[in-house]
Amino acid sequence: MLLNKFTGYIRRCVDDYEMLKEGDRVAVGISGGKDSMAMLAALINLQRFHPSNFELIALTVDMGFSGMDFSPVADYCRQRNVPYTILKTDIKEIVFDIRQEKQPCSLCSKMRRGALNDSMKDFGCNKLALGHHTDDVVETFFMSLLLEGRINCFKPVTYMSRADVTQIRPMLYVSEEQIISLVSELNLPVVRSTCSEDGASKRAEIKEQIENAKLIYPDLKSKIMGAIKSLPLEGWGKAE
Repeated sequence: MLLNKFTGYIRRCVDDYEMLKEGDRVAVGISGGKDSMAMLAALINLQRFHPSNFELIALTVDMGFSGMDFSPVADYCRQRNVPYTILKTDIKEIVFDIRQEKQPCSLCSKMRRGALNDSMKDFGCNKLALGHHTDDVVETFFMSLLLEGRINCFKPVTYMSRADVTQIRPMLYVSEEQIISLVSELNLPVVRSTCSEDGASKRAEIKEQIENAKLIYPDLKSKIMGAIKSLPLEGWGKAE
């Protein structure tokens, strides 16, 4: 079964970086997209046998974009006894209408993450699971290198001292292709973004360049991931 194989990659990542411990209550950040839905499905499966006996809830930040219906996500969570909450915000109004950001994705992402962090204590959660995968790692690495002139990437585990929340990224060992396959096989409910900037960001440009480079260097992504882990970049050394 594809879900069990997929969950195996999640468990290996979780255990390599000690993401889950006894007593953890984990909030899954659900955008409604394929990545977060695949992560939720895998963590529900992992919850059945992982020794940490972690608890799980799901949170969605409603940024205020019209036409996004999260009721299928709510139904999915209810059927699996996962508490689900939608957090209403005015992020869209602030970023697009008031500030009229020319490059809105970065600020939007920070505000969304901030809304999740700020709500964690209300739900008794100490961990926030984010849906970044292998492709995101490689794209972020190249974005930092090409746009900022530095070698950098987000970490598997990040403690946010202001919010007293630990962010974990359990899907770092799975690719976007594997996520697409899982979503298709399980027929997971996916909520399409109605943001006008969806697919038009700098990340999308980098993604296209990486895909072009893969035509010449097919193992580009695995080589970059290997380099990040073997150097390792800060935070990427496996737990002893």
